[in-house]
Amino acid sequence: MKKYLLGYDIGSSSVKASLVSIETGKSVASAFYPDSEAPIKALNPGWAEQEPDDWWTYLKNVTAKVMQMSGAKGSDIEAIGISYQMHGLVCVDKNGKALRPAIIWCDSRAVPYGDKAFREIGKGQCLTNLLNSPGNFTAAKLAWVKENEPKIYEKIDKIMLPGDYIAMRLTGTTSTTVSGLSEGMMWDFKEKDVAEFLLDYYGFSKSLIPEIRPTFSEQGRVSLATAKELGIEAGIPVTYRAGDQPNNALSLNVFNPGEIAATAGTSGVVYGVNGAVNFDPQSRVNTFAHVNHTNKQTRLGVLLCINGTGILNAWTRRNIMLEGLSYGDMNKIAQSVPVGCDGVSVLPFGNGAERVLGNRNVGCSIHGFNFNIHNRNHLARAVQEGIVFSFKYGMDVMVEMGMEISKIHAGNANMFLNPVFRDTLAGITGATIELYDTDGSVGAAKGAGIGAGVYKDHNEAFATLEKLNVIEPDKKLVPQYEEAYARWKRILNMYLNEF
Repeated sequence: MKKYLLGYDIGSSSVKASLVSIETGKSVASAFYPDSEAPIKALNPGWAEQEPDDWWTYLKNVTAKVMQMSGAKGSDIEAIGISYQMHGLVCVDKNGKALRPAIIWCDSRAVPYGDKAFREIGKGQCLTNLLNSPGNFTAAKLAWVKENEPKIYEKIDKIMLPGDYIAMRLTGTTSTTVSGLSEGMMWDFKEKDVAEFLLDYYGFSKSLIPEIRPTFSEQGRVSLATAKELGIEAGIPVTYRAGDQPNNALSLNVFNPGEIAATAGTSGVVYGVNGAVNFDPQSRVNTFAHVNHTNKQTRLGVLLCINGTGILNAWTRRNIMLEGLSYGDMNKIAQSVPVGCDGVSVLPFGNGAERVLGNRNVGCSIHGFNFNIHNRNHLARAVQEGIVFSFKYGMDVMVEMGMEISKIHAGNANMFLNPVFRDTLAGITGATIELYDTDGSVGAAKGAGIGAGVYKDHNEAFATLEKLNVIEPDKKLVPQYEEAYARWKRILNMYLNEF
């Protein structure tokens, strides 16, 4: 009898599901729902909300899809894993009913609440204990609800992250994880417990926090009512739960200090594993408990997010390149120009304030462009080099925190399909880049397999992970990359000094 692992990825645009064969380690069916992007409500500028019940509707529909595609039966599923959009806030009453729409990751209303806590509690305690500023994370979002919607706040029985809510709907039990609490700024790394000093500051009762379960563990079993809704077997264990960025790292088999997981879509993310409790004194990156962090084994995920990456590449193709030019064509054009672009540099920060720059908004700008020498080909490459250099700038912060960066794991997608981007990244960082065929819902399924004991460890779980390409640094070009980066960095520092 064939057996499977079911993984869900609860995103803000859709819910994806994958069914992974335990026998082969390969995905036999993957689907997402809805087909068009899920709505995000913005009742005021800077707000972003979604209905938790909608996530559940999407999950039901996508479950039906993968079961039909695979021909599997509900009794064939051994375990379930969940990946989810990070930093959201779901408030439920005693019956597990959501009291208001979820305040999701890209909602910025809570920024003043986090900034005020950072000032009044003190930078020292926040960074030492939370490893971050309270920022615009889940705890600050709850502070907004407490002050602005007191009648709703009074009815709250438990607060949850989006993945906690889905686990509750699947099993009927409420729980959370250390990794989840850390992403909400509610975990104290110094005391190795819930961050009571922050709860006390905001006036939150500790009873609002659900029971804490290990990331890889039985976190409840599918209830009879849920089994009927989803067309699967009651009693299937939920054995893994993690935010999307830690889960993306897991999907790429990134577990150990010095290993890096990177994505470069509309925005760019570099997520590195640190083996020591540390923080950036300037709070330019975020630090969370990684999926395999325990009180006995320090594994922290250091998260760098850069807003202006793929969005700049797309803007350039749409507005600067000749009409009808594909990304592949633009990549070939960029390859026709030498490293360093004959002196042209681009700062890629045109998509708002950047945390890695201390929340400054320096904008996007072109430098060194000579009308008698340069053309759009130079600009195509300078854009891609500028994006890479923003990655390098953030990764230097990680190195300052004690990380050694020797290998970068990434999915074979988006800007990692671009030879200029990946060769420049390997050349300027000195890291080997490995590209894999995977995604978040497949990773969640493999995580469930680890949690259920189907696999003895992550190496066995990801033994079948398909490596598609390896990019080594071209040592002959390293001096040219370093010269171009030094010039780019001088220009950036000039802008930062103006602030």
